[in-house]
Amino acid sequence: MIKMTFLNKKIFNSSASIFGLDLSDLSIKLVKLEENGKEDELVSYGTVQLPFGAISDGEIKEKSQVIEAINKLVKISGPKKVKTKKVICSIPETKAFLRIISIPKMSEEEISEAVKWEIEANIPLSLEQVYYDWQIVTESLKIEKNKINLLVVAVSRIIIDEIISVIEEAGLDVVGLEIESISQARSLLSQEDCNKTVLIVDIGDRRTSFSIAKEGVLCFTSSIPLSGQSLTDTIARGMSISSKEAEEIKFNYGIGSDFKNDALFQLTKPILENFSQEIEKSADFYLSGLGYSKSIDKIIVCGGGANTKGIVPYLSKKLGREIELGNPWSNVNFGKKLPLIEKGQAVQYSTAIGLALRGIQYED
Repeated sequence: MIKMTFLNKKIFNSSASIFGLDLSDLSIKLVKLEENGKEDELVSYGTVQLPFGAISDGEIKEKSQVIEAINKLVKISGPKKVKTKKVICSIPETKAFLRIISIPKMSEEEISEAVKWEIEANIPLSLEQVYYDWQIVTESLKIEKNKINLLVVAVSRIIIDEIISVIEEAGLDVVGLEIESISQARSLLSQEDCNKTVLIVDIGDRRTSFSIAKEGVLCFTSSIPLSGQSLTDTIARGMSISSKEAEEIKFNYGIGSDFKNDALFQLTKPILENFSQEIEKSADFYLSGLGYSKSIDKIIVCGGGANTKGIVPYLSKKLGREIELGNPWSNVNFGKKLPLIEKGQAVQYSTAIGLALRGIQYED
């Protein structure tokens, strides 16, 4: 059994430069930040599309294609060339198990043993099948007397070994691994948000993930197969057009007009209603089932699908809640300079920016 570091801890002692690498089913994104005095600088970024099926539901199916894409991405990213080989990489949300567990107060050595028993009891994989990590979390979560709360993350060894193998074969050195939701929380949650309960909705190309953080501590994650692609597929079927043509319509016109109830909105409405229902389900489960908070104070939407025209206003109106497009630069200090990636495009880089932030936060 090997213990690995997936959580927000110092993972190495090095002054070497590091970049964030976000692996997803349809694309790979890179972000490299550097500290320049009291300010931060975005020195390199880029994205490369993956061939369909190279990564499927977080599992690497075509290693050579992924390696080729990583090499291409490192080569084309700019404005400055990426010279470091040290990387912090994302772990797909669907392949990770995150739990808050409560145990009696004990020494750290005793906690390490207790966590093994809790993993066996709470995660549908045996201890020998996973890498895991844990950390003590804030007492703001509900807690019984003489007990402590732990945030525990476990990930299939097969998935982790695949990721490390591919990155190393691409000539890079993995210094950290982190599940997507933790990276997103680091980039999207402002200092003010760390006093609230925030639901993050990541509308990706192949799935939508939900994560809820109370006072900056991730408490709950889940994923559903609905995605930005679901809207594209619905438009393509409804209009009897190709997926490429449907993507262009979605890009230009978004979800259509709710006010006019036009043909495009009528096509996308069932998918949008499913989105809103799943958001409500996640919030209700967290509030009623876990009970860490009395309310959801804020909802943030990120991911490529978040830029679909009209989707944020629709969800806000449908749910009767204030929903905002995430700002992944919330914790990056550019001083008086404007970021090279504007906010609307940057929301697709939320995970990669969070990984890059971890790199500069934990360098010596």
